[in-house]
Amino acid sequence: MKNSFTVRDLPIEERPRERLAQFGAESLSAQELLALILGRGVREESVMMTAQKLLSTFGSLQGVTEASLEELQQVHGIGIAKAAQIKACLEIGKRAKTQNISVQDKTAKKQDKRVTSPQKVHELVKGRLRNYSKEHFFVLSFDVRNKLLGMDMVSVGTLNASLVHPREVFEAAIRRHADHIIVVHNHPSGELEPSQEDKEITKLLTESGRVLGITLVDHCIVGTDSYLSFKEQGLL
Repeated sequence: MKNSFTVRDLPIEERPRERLAQFGAESLSAQELLALILGRGVREESVMMTAQKLLSTFGSLQGVTEASLEELQQVHGIGIAKAAQIKACLEIGKRAKTQNISVQDKTAKKQDKRVTSPQKVHELVKGRLRNYSKEHFFVLSFDVRNKLLGMDMVSVGTLNASLVHPREVFEAAIRRHADHIIVVHNHPSGELEPSQEDKEITKLLTESGRVLGITLVDHCIVGTDSYLSFKEQGLL
């Protein structure tokens, strides 16, 4: 009896590698792409089944991308080696996408580095935040002329005081010699209503900014295709 099942155990017409060669990588499903990364399954479980378990456990390919090494290893058939393979392969794709966004950002910045409204903030960050399945918190740093100095990710996960601390937020701002900042985070649900935690963190950052001499100008929540500005809503 075989100890593990590979893609070679599938009928030729169903093998992801052959389908990729014939029709291109874009024709493969997320399950098939993961199966190619994994290479082989485990005893009495095909590699396609292991790939599907990953997608079922984390909800989507995006969820698999954001899972930690430890979380990946909770799935039957995924050890440290396969977890590392998954993280490495998906990180390559993420970096390629980020570099493309970076090139676009640089082109846009050459045209106008000033961010003069919450709408411009939304236009700047929506491409990066739209597809995250977890909350991501960013700080945008500006000079005295309102020119964008940079954008730094501070935390990933459910927004609360233990994950978003003024120290990390203002460390990024101080490093960039910022005069003022705007903080942004996404709501994966698409709902824009600020939670009590959102309001408490905004208050904490406002007070900390006063002490440090770096003003918190706005806090924007980004949904699927829209945004909410604390400043526009009179919450700041």
